[in-house]
Amino acid sequence: MTSNQTEENKGNILIVDDTPENLQVLSATLSDRGYKIRGVINGKMAVRAARSGSPDLILLDIKMPEMDGYEVCTQLKADPKTSDIPVIFISALDEVLDKVTAFQVGGVDYVTKPFHVAEVLARIEHQLTIQRLKKELMDRNTQLQQEIIERKKAEEVAAAASLAKSQFVANMSHELRTPLNAILGFTQVMSRDSLLNNENIENLRIINRSGQHLLELINDVLDLSKIEAGIIGLDERSFDLYQLLDTLEEMFQIKAELTNLQLRFFVQANVPQYIKTDEKKLRVCLINLLGNAIKFTPEGGSIWLRASMESKQDRPESEINLNYSSTEEFGIIFEVEDTGVGIAVAELDNLFDAFVQTEAGKKAADGTGLGLTITKKYVQIMGGDIGIESVLGEGSRFKFNIRAFAATESEITVTTLQRVIGLEAEQQVYRILAVDDNQENRLLLVKMLQPIGFEVLEAENGLQAVELWESWQPDLIWLDTRMPVMDGLEAVRQIRVKEKATQGRTVIIALTASTFEERKGEIIAAGCDDFVRKPFQEQILFDKMTCYLGVRYIYEELPQLPVGALRRYFVAEKPDSFFVSLLTEMPLYWVQELNEAVNDVNEELAIEIVDRISETHPILAQALNDLLADYRLDRILNLTQLILK
Repeated sequence: MTSNQTEENKGNILIVDDTPENLQVLSATLSDRGYKIRGVINGKMAVRAARSGSPDLILLDIKMPEMDGYEVCTQLKADPKTSDIPVIFISALDEVLDKVTAFQVGGVDYVTKPFHVAEVLARIEHQLTIQRLKKELMDRNTQLQQEIIERKKAEEVAAAASLAKSQFVANMSHELRTPLNAILGFTQVMSRDSLLNNENIENLRIINRSGQHLLELINDVLDLSKIEAGIIGLDERSFDLYQLLDTLEEMFQIKAELTNLQLRFFVQANVPQYIKTDEKKLRVCLINLLGNAIKFTPEGGSIWLRASMESKQDRPESEINLNYSSTEEFGIIFEVEDTGVGIAVAELDNLFDAFVQTEAGKKAADGTGLGLTITKKYVQIMGGDIGIESVLGEGSRFKFNIRAFAATESEITVTTLQRVIGLEAEQQVYRILAVDDNQENRLLLVKMLQPIGFEVLEAENGLQAVELWESWQPDLIWLDTRMPVMDGLEAVRQIRVKEKATQGRTVIIALTASTFEERKGEIIAAGCDDFVRKPFQEQILFDKMTCYLGVRYIYEELPQLPVGALRRYFVAEKPDSFFVSLLTEMPLYWVQELNEAVNDVNEELAIEIVDRISETHPILAQALNDLLADYRLDRILNLTQLILK
């Protein structure tokens, strides 16, 4: 045995040849090349040696007594233990038919005698390489299969966690929306009181609007998983941007005043009033940022919201076309700045991650840490991005942009403000069954429906609902889905079964606090005709009863907001040239009086001075009044000094 053999075994080879001389030559040659060799002289011995020794490769002669090479190969391929061993035929037979037969019985190669040693070595190494690669591939496949099994186990664990999360979200949805249903519902009931004065009516409207905003925020927080999954997309609609900002300012102004904060909204004059984008998502983004600004700004601080147009590339702002077409996309920038506690540099990188709160947020001990995450995702859905600049102890400035299209006032759907106050004459008496385990929710339905003229009975669980259905035969059932004793879905199933004997059908509409769309199929499959999500507006209930029962109502028209009631935020920075050209037309003494008034920070006197010219110079008066309303005495001082130089 050579030193090569002791250093490395390149493979185990079985040589089968009935001529001892051929065996010796091949054995010596291959042993010198580092192979471990075993030789046999007939077919039977070859089959036994292959089964017992499991060689890596077999060199097989064809013409042998008792059993030729073809038969040996056939038996080896038929046995699972030896079927994968590659067989190279070595034979003096050189006919094409012989070679074809060799490959047909399972041979992988064919060498003709007399052979060149280099050729035999090359063919052996080639086949062993193939075998080695096959083994590596099999090992890799085995590893992949194991990884697949482990991944499936991990997916099962994740699915179980997701199911638990979904159940938690469903329960949280129900727990949050149920009390909110009572809050919003009773504001609607109270608004019917004819003895309320205008101030209380407006207070109720503010409560209702704020509750609706809260409801939308709850829905968005509960749907965070849908946002991350990419299920929630862009819902583009035309709306009045100024009205949206007015509503937000009104909503946050009261909160700001409680802590003596100055809240200022600025909108550049070239920002269109009517735009088309996702109003709901934009509102949520602004609510989140303004809410944070108020939360983290100490008493006496200031908060600003600014809206401006993105400048078009390579064009001066003065040349930007303000008349955008409905098909032309443009960008709007929103900034929310405060003089609050600020954010440390180390916290900025993870600020928009889910459930992450800053040190100030942790001290505040409220919030979920989802507001900024939702805001960023919504901004990205609207085609923009969001960033922050902050100095710890001095304040923060959030800035984001969105893509939008121009819209017109005619595209905005204006809902006529009217309220149901009774039933039209000559209608049947409608029996309505209100089923809910929550007493406040049942009382809400009673107070909404009875004054209109409906007969209403209550049930606090599904079992009572079935019993009252049998004895009272209501025309319509408002049915909560989650109740003790018997839930709503089981109640509707039992009612539908019992109806088969009576050949009648009661309209059943589910009331659900679930935010999950997939529950709709479950509710309808149980036998409900429709469903309404809590919290609901009273008009939705009345509309559903018209749809299913044909109920006709008497309406009261509600007062509309007067045209122009909404503030237009054109306090946007007009250039100095605008003011200077108008101020130069004014008497110098008048400019001097105005300069002295603002220099003494005498706002009342400044307003009086400006009011003197409102009839003769209305454009200048309006522009100066805008600055005064925005407490920009510094700007007026600079402008008047330009004239007095």
